[in-house]
Amino acid sequence: MSVLDFDSLLSWLLFAQGNNEGGRDLLGPLGPLPPILIIVVLFYFILWRPERKKRRRHEELLGKLKKNDRVLTVGGVYGTVVSVHTEVGDVTIKVDENSNTRLRITRSSIGQVIKDQEHVEKPT
Repeated sequence: MSVLDFDSLLSWLLFAQGNNEGGRDLLGPLGPLPPILIIVVLFYFILWRPERKKRRRHEELLGKLKKNDRVLTVGGVYGTVVSVHTEVGDVTIKVDENSNTRLRITRSSIGQVIKDQEHVEKPT
């Protein structure tokens, strides 16, 4: 049993179809399938899985939204929730206490709920 050196390993990762020094085909009968599977698995764990977790947390946040929650929209507007219209999919927020200015926005445009007024969490 021979040990693969760095050049053989590199040629295998770069989808080499030729033979190595020993006359054996590195990829065997499966062809380029193993490297493609490795790439798909890496994409899943690096990109798709964390994005799905982030989207699930955001949907949970929107589901728990209620009156008097302080929110920050994805556009950077701070406000207090006045009403939540789940059937329509929008939220009314009050952005100014003095003039009673209100905005009607979609629920998905809420970036985060602010726990206390002094501390704003950075989005992840």
